[in-house]
Amino acid sequence: MQFITLADYLLLPFYLAVIYMIAYRVRNRFYPEGHPWRKYFIQGLTVKIAGALFIGLLYQYYYGGGDTATYFQQGELINSSLSESWVKWFNLMFRLAPWYDYGYYQYTSQMLWYGTPNSYTVCVVTAFVNLFTFRTFLPTSVIFAAISFTGIWAMFRTFAIQYPKLVKHIALAVLFVPSTVIWGSGIFKDTLCMFGLGWMIYAAFRMLIHFDLRPFNIIMMVVGFYLVAVIKIYILIAFLPALGLWVLFTYSHKVKTGFLRLLLKTAVFAGATLVFIYFSSSFADELGQYSLDNIAKTSTVTRDWINYSSGDEGSAYDLGEFDPSIAGMLKKFPLAVNVSLFRPYLWETRKPIVFLNAIEAFLFLFVTLKILFTIGPVRVWRTISSDPNIQFCLIFTLIFGFAVGISSYNFGSLSRYRIPCLPLYALALVLIYYKHNPPEKKILSIGS
Repeated sequence: MQFITLADYLLLPFYLAVIYMIAYRVRNRFYPEGHPWRKYFIQGLTVKIAGALFIGLLYQYYYGGGDTATYFQQGELINSSLSESWVKWFNLMFRLAPWYDYGYYQYTSQMLWYGTPNSYTVCVVTAFVNLFTFRTFLPTSVIFAAISFTGIWAMFRTFAIQYPKLVKHIALAVLFVPSTVIWGSGIFKDTLCMFGLGWMIYAAFRMLIHFDLRPFNIIMMVVGFYLVAVIKIYILIAFLPALGLWVLFTYSHKVKTGFLRLLLKTAVFAGATLVFIYFSSSFADELGQYSLDNIAKTSTVTRDWINYSSGDEGSAYDLGEFDPSIAGMLKKFPLAVNVSLFRPYLWETRKPIVFLNAIEAFLFLFVTLKILFTIGPVRVWRTISSDPNIQFCLIFTLIFGFAVGISSYNFGSLSRYRIPCLPLYALALVLIYYKHNPPEKKILSIGS
């Protein structure tokens, strides 16, 4: 499948020039000389663009195709309707035409995901971007990367402004996690979800903590929420409880009366539980395999299928036997979170791409253990208990890591599914460590 052509290489320098011209103007306007965030803006954008180019070339010349190529080609198919009319293109973009409509059947019959909103949304965004890239894959990919970068940068800003002495360390945690850079930059669902998640975190912080209700924050919250809800709604299952507790713990620290503080926490916990149950039940169809009713059954089916199809030659993992029920699934909570954050182990790899994931997972495990041993479990717990930002990062990581770890059963798929929680987990580690160590030290150096 050939989706990268000579036109890609000819046009790519032009689009890179435009993106960087805009980026430098934004940086110079908002982050002048001497601003502590200035140097990370272009660096962060550059690694995102490099990640998009790397993964695009990998899919073309190593895999010979894949979902990123399919998204691109389905976007081209949508735009091909422009040869007939803008009305037909508009109806396809917003899925207004039934797939069986005779006037649209020549398009819908070739669209793999016309009836699947989450995947089709990526095709629609691709089609829109393709209008400006002359139907070229690599320029479209770098625009996706630039769009995603705005969300990641918004996430960085959220925490950098609160910890001005840890800007370098927060930048490393949020902007430069390898898996997030690679899998969250090309033409993928994950790219749009990282954009949405970053802006949701930023807008929620501005509106709920600082009462900044400017239209821009409201719009970005709505856009981010919509994209995540449509493409990967299960991210919201992790985000909403973490957000609720983030707000709770932020304001509970300001309540001096112990009884009122307890009452506030109890009310929020009860409300969050009811909302979670209602949300999970009402959106069971949209949540699919991640709904409360289906996740246990899905995890068992997925495990059996991957073990059968992959065998010893694949990249499957197993969490052991368990009862396909909610209770049985929850018993696997530690193992599921462990596999999302710290596996594959180095000795579990049989493929080059999985080995790279194993190196990253090993570093996360090493840093986690180093913090526990150098600071101590008790002090770590107290640090977590005293900082609502750390609590938000860890609650999201634990819920999300459990959901993807219990249902993936393949290291290749898991490397993509888990990327929303990796920057937040890395950020939590940074904040915990530097609460007890001066920021002038080398980041988690072995000799410290």
